[in-house]
Amino acid sequence: MCAAGFVASAGLANAAPVLRVCADPDNMPFSNEKGEGFENKLAELIAERLGNDLEYTWFAENTSYLPNTIGTGACDLVMGYAQGTDLIEDTNPYYHTSYVLITREDDEALKGVESLSDPRLKQKRIGIFARTPPASILAMHGLTSHAKPFENTTGESQAQAAKAMIEEIAAGELDAGLLWGPVGGYYAQRAEVPLKVTPLVKESAGPTTFYGITMGVRPNEPQFKHEINKVLADNQQDINVILQGYNVPLLDREGDVIASGSASQ
Repeated sequence: MCAAGFVASAGLANAAPVLRVCADPDNMPFSNEKGEGFENKLAELIAERLGNDLEYTWFAENTSYLPNTIGTGACDLVMGYAQGTDLIEDTNPYYHTSYVLITREDDEALKGVESLSDPRLKQKRIGIFARTPPASILAMHGLTSHAKPFENTTGESQAQAAKAMIEEIAAGELDAGLLWGPVGGYYAQRAEVPLKVTPLVKESAGPTTFYGITMGVRPNEPQFKHEINKVLADNQQDINVILQGYNVPLLDREGDVIASGSASQ
């Protein structure tokens, strides 16, 4: 028994520490249980650089997602949320992105539109999600009379409604759509016809549409936060390559598009 106990203790002593990550099991392109999302790939990169094993705690994303997961100690890290929300302690931003306007590449009437204040959007059929910044800006400009609202169905991920919007743009049933950049970029790339994804970074009024995205950590753990920030800084180019592989619209701090393969943030 003593020998067996010694071997077991030695095995535990030699085991790699575990990085516990909270993620949604069905929220592509961010994450899923199969590990196919870009946040899965980023979690793998961070765990490898830290020399840790990776484990997930799965939570469907909702309004109580962040405080419940971090606050109860269910995980060490939440992969992505908007900087400045003050819900939990955040790392330095590891990418910047924005809401996007999606149109068909062959739509000459909307070619070059970069702002929701553009008069060419009047009378256009635009897909929106209620209670989002671009929907508010659209209302400010009086452009909601022809807008079509989309909503997430209870029990379904946001991807289903986003895919439905993309399909209607591709089919010509909608002239344009407004989506969160990572979602819009990912599903636009998979549309049956070429679509144009334009970051909304030139709005002169209304709520912000451009955000730095951070990782969430528990408060009062400055050493762990420092370690994560160092991994992010040392691996920025690899992070950008992962994000661009999912067609995430990457922007620098001024809102300019980052070229493929660049280490900027």
